[in-house]
Amino acid sequence: MISYEGLEKVLKDKRISKTELSTKLGLSTRTIAKIAKGERLSIRSIKRIADYLGESPDMLMRVVSDNKILQQLREEKEINLSGGIYHELQVRMTYNSNHIEGSKLSEDQTRHIFETDTVDIGDGVPVDDILETVHHFRAIDYVIDIADEELSEEIIKELHYIIKHDTKDSKLPWFAVGDYKKRANVVWGRETSKPSEVHEHMVTLLSEYNAKEFVAVEDIIALHAEFEYIHPFQDGNGRVGRLIALKECLRHNIVPFIIEDSKKNYYYRGLKEWNNEKGWLTDTCLDGQDTFKKLLDILEIEYE
Repeated sequence: MISYEGLEKVLKDKRISKTELSTKLGLSTRTIAKIAKGERLSIRSIKRIADYLGESPDMLMRVVSDNKILQQLREEKEINLSGGIYHELQVRMTYNSNHIEGSKLSEDQTRHIFETDTVDIGDGVPVDDILETVHHFRAIDYVIDIADEELSEEIIKELHYIIKHDTKDSKLPWFAVGDYKKRANVVWGRETSKPSEVHEHMVTLLSEYNAKEFVAVEDIIALHAEFEYIHPFQDGNGRVGRLIALKECLRHNIVPFIIEDSKKNYYYRGLKEWNNEKGWLTDTCLDGQDTFKKLLDILEIEYE
């Protein structure tokens, strides 16, 4: 649901009626009706209104979710609250997801970067580790902002761009930042989707997943595994895949799961053996969900 409290307040303060607003900007009755119903306006419409009123679009329109975890994350993100679920999600997921992929930053160092926006980590840490840590913070912000939207190739490619832009990989002529791979790759000793097959395989995966009337956590775990088997990007598939899982948990009002670096071997075994034994990856992800639930309990955030 969309809250237009900010818009209503500005109109009242400036003594402008919705009818006058509609006449001045040439807005349709359907657009005005959307405001009354709390439905989302197009970006173009809200920007026209904001420009006319001399206000920022964010001030006029606010997304309000029935999902208590998602709403809490959005509220804490908006005010940059320290010590809450938004803060801990950013630090813990970023540290664990990057460390699984070989980052040398510790959790304390990751926390320091998030909390102070400065670097004080000593010698021997690759610049890319720092860049990808900051990029991962931004990727989580993006996930929170668009969590309600249907999962698409565009969203997935944007996540990859956020994570990998400006890194040393992005300087390689054959490395496609924010786009599917150009070279074939092998993972866990098996061939993944060929570059020429990736788009078709992704369309099929997303079509089948988005067609589900009800999505459970097991469906999101399966989506994650099948995404990793396609391996659509040259690099960064693990981080993007885990961000997709976070987004879909938030979209479907499911408690998210964070794969801890200490469980990396179980996680990789679960992915590698997914086609033979689905229980291993499922158990590892549910363990990560239990860890997240404990954090919600500590912070006294309702989730059921």
